[in-house]
Amino acid sequence: MAHWHSRMTPPESLTPTIELSDNEKAEVRDTTVEDIIIVDFDGPDDLLNPKKLKWAATMVVSCFTFISPVSSSMVAPASAQVAEGFGIHSDVIVGLVTSIFVLAFGAFVYFLPIVRMVDSEFCSPSKLAIGPLFLGPLSEIFGRNKIIQGANLWFLVWNIGCGFAQNTGQLLAFRFLAGLGGSAPLAVGGGVLGDIWDTEERGQAIAIYSLAPLLGPVIGPLCGAWIAERSTWRWVFWSTSIVDVAIQILGLLCLRESYAPFLLEQKAKRIQKSLDAEMGPIRNVRSVVATADRTWARIMKTAIIRPFVLFINEPILQALGIYMAFQYGLFYLFLTSMPLMFQGVYGETVGISGLNYIALGIGFTGASQVNARMMDGIYKRLKEKNGGEGRPEYRIPAMFPGVFVLPIGLFIVGWTVQAKVHWIVPDIGIVLVGVGMILTYQCIQLYLIDVFTLYAASALASVGCLRSILGFVFPLFAEQLYKSLGYGKGDTLLAAFAIAFGCPSPFLLWNYGPQLRKRSRFAEHST
Repeated sequence: MAHWHSRMTPPESLTPTIELSDNEKAEVRDTTVEDIIIVDFDGPDDLLNPKKLKWAATMVVSCFTFISPVSSSMVAPASAQVAEGFGIHSDVIVGLVTSIFVLAFGAFVYFLPIVRMVDSEFCSPSKLAIGPLFLGPLSEIFGRNKIIQGANLWFLVWNIGCGFAQNTGQLLAFRFLAGLGGSAPLAVGGGVLGDIWDTEERGQAIAIYSLAPLLGPVIGPLCGAWIAERSTWRWVFWSTSIVDVAIQILGLLCLRESYAPFLLEQKAKRIQKSLDAEMGPIRNVRSVVATADRTWARIMKTAIIRPFVLFINEPILQALGIYMAFQYGLFYLFLTSMPLMFQGVYGETVGISGLNYIALGIGFTGASQVNARMMDGIYKRLKEKNGGEGRPEYRIPAMFPGVFVLPIGLFIVGWTVQAKVHWIVPDIGIVLVGVGMILTYQCIQLYLIDVFTLYAASALASVGCLRSILGFVFPLFAEQLYKSLGYGKGDTLLAAFAIAFGCPSPFLLWNYGPQLRKRSRFAEHST
């Protein structure tokens, strides 16, 4: 993060001050052609300071992050209508209608074993990541605000197009293109919060932000079930588009740029343009974060490949990325399999079966609100005990119960559905699944932002890519899994994976996190 003080410092004697604006003043020295004006923020009262209106920015970004996952899952209860309308007979294609949107969140053509990536000519379009891997780093070049709002407009156009699709191919293509735009808030939102919130204050903001991409896919099917039952599947897309228009207007009115290096570079450009040729041989004006090799081409090249570099070189990202990917895949498997459970086993109608998604929402919302109040308090207490020095590992304690609650919930859901116990019992298990997911998700999200603050968007993009791929793949085999193993054994298998991937994570991070961070050049630059 940039320093919050005024520093615009050319050497030696001063010439008269140039009035640029109330908050932008340059002092120009009349010496040699080597003079440079260094631009920084004018203290915490600078109008460019992104830490003003923090809650407004948090709420708007959370709204953007909410609407895209709503659209990703809202079509799930209407899949039967889509299959009937387009004559789809393959279970995989039916699942693809829902999950292809998630693929665009973080899909990429392939990973490369990057060793000297920063120095290579990485220009082939076939090698570029899409979704978060592309949009996240771009926000560090062109600013967070432009990327979020521009991508949302892209999502809006193609989401409307989904409602007008005339065949399966069109629907799948439009869903994928909509997902590309919808991935921006997930890729950039965490970076925005890292820009505007201090470390001790991020807990509640992250609690709201991280709730949105999990609560969205819960509300989506709940609403989609009733829309599909009372209207047609096309209104599933058109209704989300109407809400998205309102969010877009809110963003245009309330959301400001937050990325400090971008703001300072724009400020330096304005000052440079304002300088008159008569005022002396000023070489250039640059921001305090600018360096000699900070050219546009260099920034573009480095920022786009940074998620690859981060993921391959950072054990923290690898470990947490795999676990988050499994969780996200499990989440979307649950979203697509719940209609199978409650319509197939319990004989509920489409609309009534959609009400069971409320259980997942209760788990997410309740645990999120409790965890929001706990995380900041725990962090402050541990920081005080450590002599006033905070550590990212102080975000980990709430993760301990989460990694155990998740598999317990899976066991309950699987075996109670298998035994056809009253529907309230599997719903209780679903609540526990939601609790386990949100506790671990929030802790991991906040931990990564604390560790890779300046590169938060790239770090979240790298794990978001793998996460979204499993979110795409898991729903494709949901029906086959339960047909082959049944709900009891099927969810037991998933619980076993949850234990294997999740339970060691908080213990390893708590004990070995500081050593891993010391070895990371990215983490060192962000502390």
